Amino acid sequence: MCRTGQQPGPPGAGGEKTSKAAFAALLEDSAEELYESAPCGYLSTLMDGTIAKINATLLGWLGLEPEAVVGRMRFTDLLTVGGKLYHETHFAPLLRMQGEVGGIALEIKQADGGRIPVLVSSVIKYAGTGEPLLIRTTVFDARDRRAYEEELLRGREAAEAARKQAEAARKQAEAARKQAEADRARLQDALTVLQKSLLPDSLPTMPGMEAAAYYHTASVDRLGGDFYDVFAIDGKRWAFFLGDVCGKGPQAAAVTSLTRYTLRAAALHDPDPVTALSTLNKVLHERYSGGDPRYCTAVFGILEPDSATGQVTVRLASGGHPPVLVLRADGTADFLPTPGGILVGILPDPCFAAATTVLTPGDTLLLYTDGITEARTGEDRTTLYGDDALRAFATHYAGKPPQAVIKALTELLDDFGDGLDDDTALLALGVPAEDPPTKNTR
Repeated sequence: MCRTGQQPGPPGAGGEKTSKAAFAALLEDSAEELYESAPCGYLSTLMDGTIAKINATLLGWLGLEPEAVVGRMRFTDLLTVGGKLYHETHFAPLLRMQGEVGGIALEIKQADGGRIPVLVSSVIKYAGTGEPLLIRTTVFDARDRRAYEEELLRGREAAEAARKQAEAARKQAEAARKQAEADRARLQDALTVLQKSLLPDSLPTMPGMEAAAYYHTASVDRLGGDFYDVFAIDGKRWAFFLGDVCGKGPQAAAVTSLTRYTLRAAALHDPDPVTALSTLNKVLHERYSGGDPRYCTAVFGILEPDSATGQVTVRLASGGHPPVLVLRADGTADFLPTPGGILVGILPDPCFAAATTVLTPGDTLLLYTDGITEARTGEDRTTLYGDDALRAFATHYAGKPPQAVIKALTELLDDFGDGLDDDTALLALGVPAEDPPTKNTR
């Protein structure tokens, strides 16, 4: 196929010489040069992670010399604390099982203390006998992704300003309005995708338990900071958490993503709720202890079902989060006190409040963020809904399954209308009610 604007020349010695000269120029790029100067980082490690080869591009990002890395460092030595936890608990096991892992978001440390967000892909090279020999890893710089998010926000602000300035002229105003709508739609699409990536696609199936969740986004133009998750610890226990990151926008989304991955990784190391929150606190405090502190509220817990009794033991810890509600099968509902829990990430060595309860058949544990209790009610929209009102409302659904509880709360959120101006996350975990005994009709 010809290049655009060019016509194929007649065959002859001149054309053949030109073609040969072009190929000769291409062949001047050696494989080694292409490896060293690639626009992405390359490294090869032994199966224990020891770095055996690394290209100049990645060394430049790290600010290190080859002799300080090759044979002296492992791949995990290049990662941050949270990245090391995730690599050990998720990345490495998946790589061993599948033979390859692609597009994992991590951060690498620079020699000067800086951090670079990257996307990492690895593949295992096998010998002819099937024995794994080494791991080849590709590292892509993801800083442009963050810059793109900020650019979307700046584009929306610029479009809005242009629309206001163009009100005096009909044609200019119409052009500005269309541009603003297009930019806003593009921003909303991007934010919707990002928001979904911060929440689980679905809740897992837990033997002997039921679960339901709902996430209310207050504004389609801003990323929220509420989060929740439920996942298996082992064959007998399940972990859950729900929380709220301070602030909104891309910065809050970054903290939310870091929080979710850190809690998941921490739970696999030590599922004790207080220990999990302490690990999260360390990661957040180390990462955001500078001029832009970031913190969150969170409830983290462990579910231990007993198949013999049908009961579920709940052990949880709270870091500055509203207390959970326990809806009993007998029609009562009350808060599970966790007094004194401090915000996660704000102090280097905080004390987190722990609590324990037992769910019997028909009981449900309800977790929520403060968007629902701080909803503005009344004709003047100045009265907060509050904890007592939420408990009274939930009492009407005590003994109902989690799906029914979440459905009722979803309708309540809709009823608040414009009085609900904050994101709200809801998570209900319950034990199915026992079937009533069959009556003898004989």
